[in-house]
Amino acid sequence: MFQGKRIVITGASTGIGAELAVALTARGARVVVAARTTKALEEVVARCKGGEAHAVACDVSEKEQCRALIEQAVQKLGGLDVLVNNAGISMRARFDEVTDLAVFEQLIRVNYLGAVYCTHFALDELKRSKGHLVAISSVTGKLGIPTRTGYVASKHAMNGFFDALRVELMGSGVDVSVICPGPVATDIRSKVLVATKPVNEEAEAKMMSVHECVQIIVDAMAGRRREVVMGGSAKLALWLKLIAPGVVDRRVAGITKRIS
Repeated sequence: MFQGKRIVITGASTGIGAELAVALTARGARVVVAARTTKALEEVVARCKGGEAHAVACDVSEKEQCRALIEQAVQKLGGLDVLVNNAGISMRARFDEVTDLAVFEQLIRVNYLGAVYCTHFALDELKRSKGHLVAISSVTGKLGIPTRTGYVASKHAMNGFFDALRVELMGSGVDVSVICPGPVATDIRSKVLVATKPVNEEAEAKMMSVHECVQIIVDAMAGRRREVVMGGSAKLALWLKLIAPGVVDRRVAGITKRIS
């Protein structure tokens, strides 16, 4: 399925992005991994076996760097079949505890606009290849999660953008997949723009593993699925939100206290 496929993955220096690159190259894909840290990207490239991998440094919050990323990827790979918008940062603080509103601007620039920029510059190539756009969003793109207000807003924006773009691209041959993981045991909680509480190590140990998350993503990509929401509790919450939103609010508040 992925043999020879030309794929760009943003946010690929650690976590989901890095493991996704390893999994896809093991299936014969040709991958460009992108993130801000060149050394970490080179370590990911060294782990990619069976296919082909290249590292391109890119800060997705900068529009021109996104343009350069796609141009370099096309040059290295000879075209583009899949763009995986995975780059993301988070926060862990109540809104009334935030003192610097630049946090919200940065969350939007990385999590939302970074995906918009990369998609814009990649779209012509994807139309030529009848390719695939993949947005690694979050269950928080569908639910309001306390202490994550800026992150939630950026993921709601991401979901809305790709849902609308999917409709615009009907008939073009380009498919759009939105992937919504629940809590995954990555380092995103330790790399937040603002945090007023330490990471809950006990809760972290109970989260979905990166390996399991990546396997679900790979299967979704293979099937070019429209949307994937991970976790039975998340699916139940989204269903309940339609008929008993207050119950969901209280449930989410309780869970957040335990995992924050």
